[in-house]
Amino acid sequence: MRRTLLLIVGVLGLASLPAVQGTHAPLSAQSPQTFVGVITDDMCAKDGHATMRMGPTDAECTKACIEAHGAEYELADGKDVYTLSDQQLPEKFAGQRVRVTGTLDARTRAIQVQSISAAR
Repeated sequence: MRRTLLLIVGVLGLASLPAVQGTHAPLSAQSPQTFVGVITDDMCAKDGHATMRMGPTDAECTKACIEAHGAEYELADGKDVYTLSDQQLPEKFAGQRVRVTGTLDARTRAIQVQSISAAR
């Protein structure tokens, strides 16, 4: 009787545990991809720099939005906008067309940046 009671309690205890909803490979397990687009900021990425126009060029507007408004650097490819994990490296490419190599977190649309170089 005691064994049966322990078995029932054990089974009920296991049944009450939350189910695991699948597993996800860590970002480091993904292969790096290359993304091509323009380095911009999260305030101007969707509508362009004409709305904010924080300087005479897109590059100056991007840098001003970062400095004055606390915006973050992003990569816009004309269709999608990606957040960049590295917020220092994009500064020298502000307003320029670039190649960003890194791993994409599809859920957050964030690229874990490995490198940025000017696109040809």
